[in-house]
Parts: sequence; C-alpha cells; structure tokens
Amino acid sequence: MNAIEIRNLTKNFGQKQALQGLNMTVPQGAIYGFIGENGSGKSTTEKIICGLIQPSGGSVKLFGRDYKDADVRAKVGVLIEAPGCFPNYSVWNNMMLQAANLGIENAEEEVRKVLRVVHMEGSASNKYKNCSLGMKQRIGIAFALLGNPTLLILDEPINGLDADGMRIMREVLTDVTKNYNCTVVISSHILGELEKIATHYGIVRGGKMIAEMTAEELNANCRTYVELKAKDMAATKAVLERKYTRVETDEEEYIRIYDGVKAEEVVDYMYNELRIAVTEIKTSKIGLEEYYIDLMKEGR
Repeated sequence: MNAIEIRNLTKNFGQKQALQGLNMTVPQGAIYGFIGENGSGKSTTEKIICGLIQPSGGSVKLFGRDYKDADVRAKVGVLIEAPGCFPNYSVWNNMMLQAANLGIENAEEEVRKVLRVVHMEGSASNKYKNCSLGMKQRIGIAFALLGNPTLLILDEPINGLDADGMRIMREVLTDVTKNYNCTVVISSHILGELEKIATHYGIVRGGKMIAEMTAEELNANCRTYVELKAKDMAATKAVLERKYTRVETDEEEYIRIYDGVKAEEVVDYMYNELRIAVTEIKTSKIGLEEYYIDLMKEGR
C-alpha cells in the first residue's frame, strides 16, 4: 500500500492555476524528497494533503483512503513553516499544550518520548524564544510526532541550519522512518543534504510532476564524467570540443567531458596526438543537484 496517491490534482487561485493535473505516489516507509523551484506547487500540494486548503479537482488518497477521512487524518503529522509556540513558555509547556489540544492520553509520557526522538530531552526547560533555529525545527517535528502519526509532511525543515543541525536532523528523520513506522515527505532546496537521506524523489515544475524515482534510479540516471585541468585551459577545451560531443567548464574551472569516456583515454588523446600535458584528471558523477538543474533546463 502507498502512503500517498495523488491523481490529476488541480488548484486554482483566482486566474492562477497553481497545480495542473499533478500526480504523486509515495510508498509506505519512504523518505520522499519533494523538489521544485519556488512557485512550482510544492507547498500547495503539501497544504492540500494536510487539509489546510481545498483542491479544485483531482483525488488524494492516504493509505488507500480518501484524505478527508477522519481516521486517516489522525495519522498525519505536519510541520509547515514553523511550529506555533508561545515564546516565553518552556519547550515542555509548549509540548504539553499541544498534547492537550490533540487530546492525547498519557501526555507526559508521550511528550518525553517525542523529545527523545528529536534529541531535545535535555532542553525541555528552555524557553522557546531562547532556542536556536535547529532546536526550533526539531521542536516542530516533535509537535508533528505527537499522537504517533504514520505520515509526516515537512516543509523546508533543514533550511537555515548549520552543519551540526543538519546532521542531527538527518539522524532524526532516518530514525523516525526506521524505528517508528513513519513515512516522511520533505521539501527542501538543500539538495545535497536531501540526497543523503531520501529513498524516493518527486520533482515538480509549473504545477506538474515531471519525474518520480527511487534513490537507486536517480543513481543510475546520474551520468559519470571526466574532469581535468591543463596549463592552457582555453586551448585544451577547444581541442577537446573537436573530438567530444559535450565539453563544459564548471564553477571550479575544471573542464568536464560527458561522453562516457575513460580518463586514460583522454590523457592518451591529449598527449599522444597533441602533446598537451594534463596537470590533473579524475572521474566523477553528477549528484542530485546537478541532475535537477539539468532537468529544469530541459523544460525551458
């Protein structure tokens, strides 16, 4: 069974069509990286799944049932933007208020459990306003985990975090899926971090889903390339362009060759045929960020 099945989803805001027949499938137990440019429809889709706004058309099913079903709604935890906390209250008191709002029995035990999950058990007495951004994001996830949901919808939970904050967030999300039988949908612009934890991806553009794939399929789709440096880079690139189909210079001023050749072949060609000495050469593979950028370029 899939955690989420969306078919032909549309949403209009006046004359603007934010979603244009979007389809989406999220398997149970996945960490689903939801990717797209600003205004592509990510947040609109997430808000519809959470019941915060109504779609104009299409269907949304959660665990095989209509998303408006009260029982299935109780399985969804949400963090969109920021948690609604009282700044002068402690983390513990904010959590207890949220537990009361949800009518959770054994509230103290439940709050202790979710604070342990998000590595915040030692900070329960801190006032919310004194918490760092990373701590506030984890508090938001703790809010979303109250009530033992089986689906988490997280909108940009790692944006703005430092390296340690991102590491902790990766650990939290991995733990949630492995040990708490939870499916996670997470949107983020920090694709390098998303690539470290996501098991599935959905890429949206202009209100439509343009690609869905597993992490294994992404890895298979990401091309390898040879990148090199030489003493005369301009002359070297000009020479390589005569032989190879796609030759580019990256941000670090390496020359990249995407024709699926081996590094030693390039060295042999450069030196034996042209007497150009290569000073540095290696084989690399594009990651999620470059794959995404290439995919976006194809639609323009």
